[in-house]
Amino acid sequence: MNPLSALWKAAGDFLLFVLNSLYTFTHSYGIAIIVLTILIRILLHPLSHKQLVSMQKMQKLQPRIKILQEKYANDKDTLNKEIMKLYKENNVNPAAGCLPLLVQLPILILLFRVLMNLDLGGATFLGISLEGSVLSTLGEAVGLVAETHGIGQVMSAIAANPAGLANVGVYAANLVLLLAVGFLTWFQQKLSGSSNPQMQFMNWFMPVFLTFICLSLPGGVLLYWGVSSLIGVGQQWHIKRKTEVEMQEKPVLLKEKPQKKEGRQ
Repeated sequence: MNPLSALWKAAGDFLLFVLNSLYTFTHSYGIAIIVLTILIRILLHPLSHKQLVSMQKMQKLQPRIKILQEKYANDKDTLNKEIMKLYKENNVNPAAGCLPLLVQLPILILLFRVLMNLDLGGATFLGISLEGSVLSTLGEAVGLVAETHGIGQVMSAIAANPAGLANVGVYAANLVLLLAVGFLTWFQQKLSGSSNPQMQFMNWFMPVFLTFICLSLPGGVLLYWGVSSLIGVGQQWHIKRKTEVEMQEKPVLLKEKPQKKEGRQ
């Protein structure tokens, strides 16, 4: 095993140890996952806070950047200098929004893998099957017996036995959690929304796409994602309000284009 794989495995084993330790105290994998999620969010708070602040400031500066682009449309060197000056005046680092995310991704992926591979022994939390996905619980409700539950298999099983959907208690909690995750993803996108038409499209497309992907994710992973997203919404809302106040104190650029110098006769 190479050093990187060994480090990755050691990190996964540590997260698994923490989760099992929390279960020892809480006697509930659901609560253990929630507590672990909160601990992870606290650990990543300095990075995520820096990322969100930078992102919000960048958005607030877009109208002023557009003004600069109009003023210096034919002078790219001056435009770049003025934009960097604007960033400096507002304490904005364009790379700050990306670097913390690159640090967070390995931790988030690792946590997902731990939760997906953990044997929860059929545990549930508030009716949520922590091992079962929305697809597997829907399949169970309509009597589908299979090791894997693809969307095609489940849809065929529903078509063959639609009456099975009356077993709402089998899949309802997982489905509600999935919809909550989709809504929170959409709301986070809305909080960081842009006037750019392409970004507005992504604000709708990404939540729908992620909700589709989450159809096959275990309930434990969805629980983590939902709690983490809920905390993220609260953090983003707070930073958005705070950033709006700070940016209002900055001077507004005048929308004037520089006078063109007359050429020599």
